[in-house]
Amino acid sequence: MPHTFSNYKANGYQWITLASGDYYPDILADACKLYQPVLELFGQLVKTSESSVRLFMQIADVAQPWMRIQLARVFRKYVSPILPVEMLKKKTKAAEICERFGKSFRPIQEVQVAFNSRPMPDEALCAILWEYKDRGKKGYDLTERFFELFTAYFPTLHIHGPKRAGQDIRLGTILADYPNPNRPVDFVIYDSSQQTILAIGLARYDSDRGGAQEDDRTGGYQSCADEVLNYAQKHHLNIKLIFVNDGPGLLLGSMWDDYAKLETSWPNKIIVTTLRMFSERISLNWLNSEA
Repeated sequence: MPHTFSNYKANGYQWITLASGDYYPDILADACKLYQPVLELFGQLVKTSESSVRLFMQIADVAQPWMRIQLARVFRKYVSPILPVEMLKKKTKAAEICERFGKSFRPIQEVQVAFNSRPMPDEALCAILWEYKDRGKKGYDLTERFFELFTAYFPTLHIHGPKRAGQDIRLGTILADYPNPNRPVDFVIYDSSQQTILAIGLARYDSDRGGAQEDDRTGGYQSCADEVLNYAQKHHLNIKLIFVNDGPGLLLGSMWDDYAKLETSWPNKIIVTTLRMFSERISLNWLNSEA
């Protein structure tokens, strides 16, 4: 390729895409309108629960998934800040969570006092919940735009995967005897016959990144690259890897250098690109080239 990812670093800010965001306090009216029913239901459950364990079990019994997840987020703030929402929202694990962590729950009497000390709706809490509303949206926007670009530049090729929300592709479903069949990827690119895999890819939007999270992301990418390309090498497959990354997080810490190192770890097999680099980084010649 004429340029490596590292070549773009000096003017990196010109090569990233910035997603739009919401201004504070402009969001408060909409946030309160959206989450007031959540807070009202939480308040009702607090009044009718004899214990915080009972409160959590009542939340787990809420049938509507969106409401149950929002209630779990409120529960975490008021009752159990040490437990992640990803754990609390698992309806089938409710009894197990109570058995293991129930003793650490804030007593229901204190929860009632704390909840009643706040106005209805609680603007502060609604603003916090609003931060979760579009979590993942920037990543979905990035993937969708990449699909559109790819289809426009390479109309004879086929790109498969969820454009926005949806289940990732598991490599075990498309590669025979893949050693890690549950390995998730965001998209797979096929030739015009849809029989030959040309490239496998992951797409992420980094709003911010640093420290351990930064190491986890690039380390995970390297592990994925080694796994996929070692498999391809063993099975004599000419598969490339595309890592679509964008956002201001690329400019933080050692992220840019780490991605540049990832790209050079398998020469001519990996490309790291932002949307703005797409037209000059990814070509039909590269997709079809032999390493």
